[in-house]
Amino acid sequence: MRMIKYIATLLLCLSVQSFAQNISVGTGGTGGVYYPMGGGLASILSKYVSGMSATAEVTGGSVDNLNLIGTGKPYVGFTMADAAFDAIQGTGKFTNRKTEIRNLLVLYPNRMHVVTVESTGIKTIKDIKGKRISTGSPGSATEVMALRVLEAAGLEKGRDYQNERLSVAESVNAIKDRKIDAFFWVGGLPTAGVTDLANSPGNKIVMIDNDDEVAAMNKKYGNLYYTDVIPKSMYSGMQKDNKVSAVANMLVVNATMPDDQAYKIVKAIFDHQKELVATHTEYSNVNLASQKLVNSSVPFHPGAIKYLKEQGVKF
Repeated sequence: MRMIKYIATLLLCLSVQSFAQNISVGTGGTGGVYYPMGGGLASILSKYVSGMSATAEVTGGSVDNLNLIGTGKPYVGFTMADAAFDAIQGTGKFTNRKTEIRNLLVLYPNRMHVVTVESTGIKTIKDIKGKRISTGSPGSATEVMALRVLEAAGLEKGRDYQNERLSVAESVNAIKDRKIDAFFWVGGLPTAGVTDLANSPGNKIVMIDNDDEVAAMNKKYGNLYYTDVIPKSMYSGMQKDNKVSAVANMLVVNATMPDDQAYKIVKAIFDHQKELVATHTEYSNVNLASQKLVNSSVPFHPGAIKYLKEQGVKF
């Protein structure tokens, strides 16, 4: 009996040790913001957290990351707050399969880019009617939010537009090749793919306002969205500030992650924030004041709460 207990204890210790040593960071597509941010995070964790080896993985985005975290395997994932809310509630793309996730940090605002070029004649969301568009890759929260923006504007999927499901990099190539007329992308600033399109000869970029849809989205899906601005200086060729809908980004893990590991990850981000900013400027928006901006139905991990309370954040 003692031998059985010893073996069971040893296996448990090895399991915890394995979790601590090998962590995967779920990011997004290579043309987006999650990808470089995830690479930076993996580097920081491997470099500064004793015993931890982290690797960044290319994924479809938020929904894919939440599904990976839902497996219970050692994943840290970037996600938008609306997709995370759906996952923990068991709704939307997570209907009948609630995912036990916990929030480590509120990161930065994701702005909804609705991108086209001047030759399409699209000037408003309603002008998308009858057009060919991309609403984001199947495993992304871009798709979730894009369909909600279109719905709020009174455009029905399958009736009012032809829908492709492309990543931001694929969308940029498709619009260059005139295979689509516009694409949706919700991400940080700047997004590499959008910058590429804006700087491409023969393509005068047009950014479509979508802030008017926020009220209808919040009425149906909860108080998750807010209005924001993409300044005209962000992408070459913009004629005016782009008024957009936005949603918070989060860094999440499975609820089973040990408290000390969650604590160390959050601490490493704040301790080495300057190094992270060098991988992408959106890390500069990570701050203590933002940590209560996410719907309370996505609870913080106890390990994260411990660190944030030490820094004066009140829960």
